[in-house]
Amino acid sequence: MTDKEQLREKLHAAHRRMTRQRQLVLDTLAKGREHPDVDSLFRQVKAREPNISVATVYRTLTVLKEMGLIEEHRFGENHSHFEIAHAAPHYHFTCLKCGRVLEFEAPQVMQVAHQLSKREELHITSAHLFLSGYCAKCLEKSEAK
Repeated sequence: MTDKEQLREKLHAAHRRMTRQRQLVLDTLAKGREHPDVDSLFRQVKAREPNISVATVYRTLTVLKEMGLIEEHRFGENHSHFEIAHAAPHYHFTCLKCGRVLEFEAPQVMQVAHQLSKREELHITSAHLFLSGYCAKCLEKSEAK
């Protein structure tokens, strides 16, 4: 079964249809390695579908997030960034100078969550780790000055 077929099945199971707008938002998120915010995502989708509104993009993101098909991240900012949901947990580092986002895996995070869950009798549903600093490129540029 293809990814698109699996997606359609998930939408159907949730009594939702695969609308053109939902497909455009998912395709746009899937094609890039970036983590766009709503404004950036809206511009990318509007380039392909000039009649789409920002309200439609917001509604689409809400539905896709509720279904677990996309993830929302803050990255230490006042606004959200979005990406296709991953099967395995992963975390993010953001460069404070250029804004580059790096994804990385850290199984230790889930180990700590599991230990805390057992010790404090908690039911942890998600874990977020957000690191920020400066990437090697930006460090080189600042040292060169």
